[in-house]
Order: sequence, then structure tokens, then C-alpha cells
Amino acid sequence: MRTLKLNIGVLLLLMAAPLIAQDTICKLKGQADAYAGLKFSDPLPWQTGVRFIPSFSIGKSWANNLKFDSEISINSFLDYQFSDWKNTGSDYNIKPYRFWFRLSSERFELRAGLQKINFGSAAMLRPLMWFDRMDPRDPLQLTEGVYALLGRYYFQNNANAWLWMLWGNDKTKGWETIPSSSRIPEFGGRMQIPVPKGEAAISFHHRTADLSSSSYPLNSQGSVTYPEDRLGLDGKWDLGVGLWAEYSLIHSALDTTYFQPWTKLFTLGMDYTFNLGNGLYVATEFFRYSNANKIFDSDVNKTFSSLTMNYPVGINKLSGILYYSWTDKTWYRFIDFQRQSDNWTYYLFLFWNPDKISIYNTGNENNLFAGKGIQLMAVFNF
Repeated sequence: MRTLKLNIGVLLLLMAAPLIAQDTICKLKGQADAYAGLKFSDPLPWQTGVRFIPSFSIGKSWANNLKFDSEISINSFLDYQFSDWKNTGSDYNIKPYRFWFRLSSERFELRAGLQKINFGSAAMLRPLMWFDRMDPRDPLQLTEGVYALLGRYYFQNNANAWLWMLWGNDKTKGWETIPSSSRIPEFGGRMQIPVPKGEAAISFHHRTADLSSSSYPLNSQGSVTYPEDRLGLDGKWDLGVGLWAEYSLIHSALDTTYFQPWTKLFTLGMDYTFNLGNGLYVATEFFRYSNANKIFDSDVNKTFSSLTMNYPVGINKLSGILYYSWTDKTWYRFIDFQRQSDNWTYYLFLFWNPDKISIYNTGNENNLFAGKGIQLMAVFNF
């Protein structure tokens, strides 16, 4: 599969070469960050690391507003974990972060390669987190991309239509616990239309999940793969306060005692900026997750409420996120103090959470924000 992805990348480069050669605008930008954090427990665990993400972009415009552009970026990082003063582990990697090419005009765009695909109205607890894993507590908003072909068309009435096909992605993404088959394409689409005081959309996605690389047993027919379909609905309105809703219905053909075929996710949220000082922004969301054998049943449920606030003070900003699990009766607390200085941004994080995070399916067992602790981060953008 790595060879296939490399061959696709080389092919795209060769196709783009005649376009790059003439009158092309090239830019190099990116970010570097370093962090150190510790958790208040015995023994004392702490962690430190550095990350460098350079990004190279090219662009060229023609007549009739036709434009070609691309982005190639690398995610390189080095991370160390300690218990008291003893090294307990490390992690490092250099891998593609974005690698896409796009042809676009005023009305359409066609983008191919390793890219980020996300949509929906929710901000913190997102039922339509199908292809990314962005954590709202992460100031860098880093997330793995997917190999895809994405097309979008924009109508004159501000409606827009999406079509996509994913292929070659063998890791879980979004809310998934079982990865997709990298040999079978995934496909879907989205239609977004203006409505009074806002916009609404319907989305669909079909994939084939693959149990061969997981620890879960095969289904009752002994098959390694099984189909899965998703239907998403979302809308956002400005009614003096911001109001949004997001819903995702997932049906799986997997038949084992470990999984139930129907999954439902729902979020209802609102926000408002109060005229206090420099402006106090407040947003809240209610989120519900359920699994069942039948579409209208709710056998397994998880319910969360969230509250986020931020207040700017000159070049500084103070923000906080609070979650409450109605299922486990647990609180998640996160405070972020941010200071901007030219190309540098400094962060101080304070968190007080359960030892096991159950909100986000990040795919990372070593969650930086689990338990109680503090973290410092410095980010340089160039």
C-alpha cells in the first residue's frame, strides 16, 4: 500500500510538472512547536517533545478564473515520556501531512491527494466527525489527512454540492473503531442549501470496514469485511444567538456480540458574544451517543454537555472548556492562556480530567490531557 501511495504521488507530480514550470507562485511556510507537561500524580509522569511541519505550496492562474494550486507538507516530531526522572518511552516519526493538488474556478474545485475533509455545524462534540479527529482543546488543530478525490460545486444561491471518493486509507478515522479496507473505495457526498436565517445540509457516506487488522472476532458469516452506511443532517441559524444541530445515523452489517448495527449521534448547540469589555464569547453543546440492535432503540448511551468561553485581553486570550458526562458523572476541565508576540504564540494549559478520556476517539492511548496536570507550549509560525 505504501508503494501504491508513492506511485500515486509521483504520478500527480508528473501531471503537474508542465503547470509548475511557468509563471508559478511558490511559497514556503509552516510551524515549529515545542512543549513540556506534567501530571500531578505519584510517580510524577511528564512529557516533552518538538514538532516541525513545513509546508510548500504552489499556485498558477489562467484566464476564465481557472486556477491550479497544491500543498505538500511533512509532519515530523520527537516525543519523550518520563516517570519521575526515568525515561519510560519515546516516539518519533517523519510522515506526509498534506499532499494534494487542486484545480478550481469561481464555481467548482477538484482536489486530489492526502487532504483534510471536514464539515458540519457542531464545534466541540461533532457527530459528523467522519474523516478527521480534531480536538477543540488543541490550539494547533492538527489532524491526520485522508487519501481522497474531492469535488465541490458552488451554486449562485450559495448552495454547494460535494462528492468524494476515498481509497488507500487503512487506519481508523473520526468515530471509527474498525478501519476501512484500503483496497475498496469509499464514497459519499453532501448537499448544503441556504435556509431562512441560516443553512442546512444532508450528507451520506459508504465504506467497507476490514476486521483483518483488528482484534475483534469475525462476524457470524466468517467474513473479514462488511459494509457500513452513514447519513448525516446538520443546520446552523443566526437567531440573535447562534443555534446549530447535527445528527449522524450509522448502520453497520457487522454481526457479533461486540457490536450493535445502529449508531446514533446527536448534538444541539448555541453561542453568543456578550458585550462585556472586549467581548465575552460563550458556547454550549449537548451531545448524545447511542448504540442499538434496532434503529429506534437506545441500548447503550453516552451523554455529554459542554461549555466553552474565551475573552481577549490585548494580545492575550483566556479561554476554558468544561465537559460533563451525564453517564459517568465525571467532569472534564481545561483552561488555556494564550499570548501572541509577532510570529510566536505561547500557551499555558491547565487541565483536570478523568484518567481515561472517553470523549474523543483520538487513536492515541497516551493522551496529553488525561488526569490532572499542566502543559507549556511555544509555537513559531513562518
